[in-house]
Amino acid sequence: MAYWLFKSEPASFSIDDLAARPGQTEHWDGVRNFQARNYMRAMAPGDLAFFYHSSCAVPGVVGEVEIGRAAYPDFTAWDPQNPHYDPRASASRPIWSMVDVVLRARYPRIVTLTELKACPALAGMRLLARGNRLSVLPVSAEEWSVICGLAGR
Repeated sequence: MAYWLFKSEPASFSIDDLAARPGQTEHWDGVRNFQARNYMRAMAPGDLAFFYHSSCAVPGVVGEVEIGRAAYPDFTAWDPQNPHYDPRASASRPIWSMVDVVLRARYPRIVTLTELKACPALAGMRLLARGNRLSVLPVSAEEWSVICGLAGR
């Protein structure tokens, strides 16, 4: 099993949106960075990921999701009406990928970015690296355990 982190702006897609569909899978689309795409292609059903709210008043980890389906072509890329449209992509040339996720846990409180930065055990976490802008990141097993502890899990 591998561990990951998905960042999403809550105004676009929040944990509340996912929680509104209990037990249902939802595709995680719109990733338009090659490194983040490659991370998604490495995911397998059963892998776990943190759901992280970014670009908001209080950024942080708000819950956990489970990968329900391995990477497959992101069809939003070839839909001109979709905000994630990429004219370079098509059904016959699917540049981008997405995975399906299902909500595993919604945290009772946000594990804030400030808390994460203050935790010495997370000093090497990619999320906290200066200049990191990726929306999909790998998380080590140790980092997973530490953050679950901070969340009270």
